[in-house]
Amino acid sequence: MAQAQNKTQATDADVTDFLEAVEHPTRRADGLALDQVFRKVTGFTPRMWAPSLVGYGSYHYVYDSGREGDFLATGFAPRKANLSIHIMPGYQDYSEILSRLGKHKIGKSCLYVNKLADIDVNVLEELIAAGLRDLAGYWPVRAT
Repeated sequence: MAQAQNKTQATDADVTDFLEAVEHPTRRADGLALDQVFRKVTGFTPRMWAPSLVGYGSYHYVYDSGREGDFLATGFAPRKANLSIHIMPGYQDYSEILSRLGKHKIGKSCLYVNKLADIDVNVLEELIAAGLRDLAGYWPVRAT
């Protein structure tokens, strides 16, 4: 029986074109700023994943069930409601770092921020680096 493919796949779309086309001016500016933050922290060139997710690095996973695939190591999406930042693989407790971040909400593996002005970007950099280190302890992370 064939395995279902992960819906979120890397594409050849241009990251800068995508970010510059974000309609909301604050989201657009924050997206361009986040791109620089992620490039600085990861050292990776970004790649678009699906139509609206900017990813830095990737990893190949194989679960005990046999399901396997590739996914972005870290990244973000400038959504209409907020910035969705994918930095927490869910293997570690980041509460100490998050307590210093500023105004945010967390989901299963995402951090939601209304605007960059609401958070401490230096703490975000620390969180991105911690998430990548944690992820690399489970799955090898590679440049995209």
